[in-house]
Amino acid sequence: MGAITRRQLLGAGLGAVAAGMLAGCSTPGTTSVNVEPTIPPATGKRITLTYWAWLKDLQKVADVWNAQNPDVQVEAVWIPGGNAGGYQKIYSALAAGGGPDIAQVEMRSIPEFMLVNGLVDLSRYGAADHAAKFDPTLWGQVSFDGGVYAIPQDSGPMAWYYQHPILEQIGSPPPTTWSEWRELAVEARAAGAYLDTFPIGDASVFAMYATQAGASWLRVGEDGWEIDMTDDATLEVADFWDRVVDDELVTTAYGNFTPAWFAAAADGGIAAVTGASWADALIQGVAGGEGRWRVAPMPVWPDMGYGSSYQGGSTAAVLANSRHPKEAMDFAVWMTTSPEGIDAMIEHSGIGWSPAADYIGSQRQRPSDFFSGQNYNEEVFVPASKAQNPDWVWWPITQQSFNILSDGFRRKASGQSLVESVRQAEEQITRVFRNKGLRIRKATS
Repeated sequence: MGAITRRQLLGAGLGAVAAGMLAGCSTPGTTSVNVEPTIPPATGKRITLTYWAWLKDLQKVADVWNAQNPDVQVEAVWIPGGNAGGYQKIYSALAAGGGPDIAQVEMRSIPEFMLVNGLVDLSRYGAADHAAKFDPTLWGQVSFDGGVYAIPQDSGPMAWYYQHPILEQIGSPPPTTWSEWRELAVEARAAGAYLDTFPIGDASVFAMYATQAGASWLRVGEDGWEIDMTDDATLEVADFWDRVVDDELVTTAYGNFTPAWFAAAADGGIAAVTGASWADALIQGVAGGEGRWRVAPMPVWPDMGYGSSYQGGSTAAVLANSRHPKEAMDFAVWMTTSPEGIDAMIEHSGIGWSPAADYIGSQRQRPSDFFSGQNYNEEVFVPASKAQNPDWVWWPITQQSFNILSDGFRRKASGQSLVESVRQAEEQITRVFRNKGLRIRKATS
């Protein structure tokens, strides 16, 4: 991602938005974590760290650490997913002066928590010493002008999952470009299958495609935020999917991994899906699918963009009220970079792609019977994880922005184009920024 200073973040009128982000909460009762003294490590006594997350069976991961670190124990507490109530719970705890030592926070939500002084700058505890252990793009998502505001926990590099018997029936290899994908979609429809879905009610999927094409919708300049959702890359992607949907080459009747999707995939009505690394576990729920699925690289835009994109991605963030931030950081780094931590996260919690620079997990280093004996993680996802757009930056009202764009996309059914919806969303998002006291202007090339 581009270099963004905390001074820029806070100097862009962002302090005024804090109350809006804490909807339903009072302002956190903490002073800025940037001016508080570094809290020394605990010595000579046993401490217990609390970790709020929506990962399943996270305590089993913590227990591996606990067995090796009797003086620093970790207690995992399950909370709902971020926008399903988890973030509200965290914000409320911060406002009350409490909360856990560590919380699962999506990468796209880090700026929101920074703006309410909810996160510890881990650079004060030696976080930079661990940077080389992590994928550089993911480390960039949590780093701001020398500060480090979370530890990457997992991500979701993208690839193309497909049922190879259907492609063999058509007589086509996996597409390497999006133009080839469109040609294959036409042939798939003739064979009675859809090549994919396009969820018009979830704009985050469109953002995934735009990210791959090289878009960077918002960034922070010296005088505030700069917005550009009508760049060439975004409009080309929007026009592409406008034509695909208009020609009924994908279905918009249901989304991926819904009951209708699983039924269609099982009977050959869905031939493929563009999905993140974590989609493999979901695809294995397709009845009779073993040996029918394979994985190929995500199709690319030949004249622009990157080899892959990413969907999802979380962090282990140390919250401002933690009394043991150094120990919390040490646990988070162990969990996300050590072989035993990564293997435990995969086995018990089903995490997405490991953020570690040099270890993907032992379970992901061998062929898969379900995916036709293919060693797809090493063959496809390792290269995909290194082919990301490093300039994409998340912004303080990401979810609200996606809601605005999704509302526009739903009007596709009544004749409004995706291109029109993107243009309108840029205007609406700009107004929301200004209504919240944020300085924003149209970016210039």
